[in-house]
Amino acid sequence: MTDIVDKSTRSRMMAGIKGKDTRPEMILRRFLHSEGFRYRLHDNKLPGKPDVVLPKYKLAIFVHGCFWHRHRGCKYATNPDQNGEKWQEKFRQNIERDQKQVRQLLDQGWRVLIIWECGLLSPWPDFSWIIGYIKNGHTPFFEWPE
Repeated sequence: MTDIVDKSTRSRMMAGIKGKDTRPEMILRRFLHSEGFRYRLHDNKLPGKPDVVLPKYKLAIFVHGCFWHRHRGCKYATNPDQNGEKWQEKFRQNIERDQKQVRQLLDQGWRVLIIWECGLLSPWPDFSWIIGYIKNGHTPFFEWPE
């Protein structure tokens, strides 16, 4: 299938995709703030510059887009029709980089929480579990939804 827009338009569209302050990230941040949590954003001293860092709880949170980070089994982790090999290589590199950053954080004694974009797309995402995980979670690594 051919693209419905020309190459320069597609390039401009792709360049406009934000890496920080995305809608899913803002939903999570508003919730955390409303519950009294204070956090740092995109701490460049930590591997991968986690989206949200709660130093008091030694927790790094990444809000991953399902498409870019390849959420397994997710309907949003689609494959583009054009340049399939190029995209597969890009996705493979993203996954490897994510895994390396998680390992580095765990090795430094941090807990890591990955929240997938699809879990934040419902009108009223259920975050009731996250407060307990932040305060009492003993699992060093957790993904939601799985």
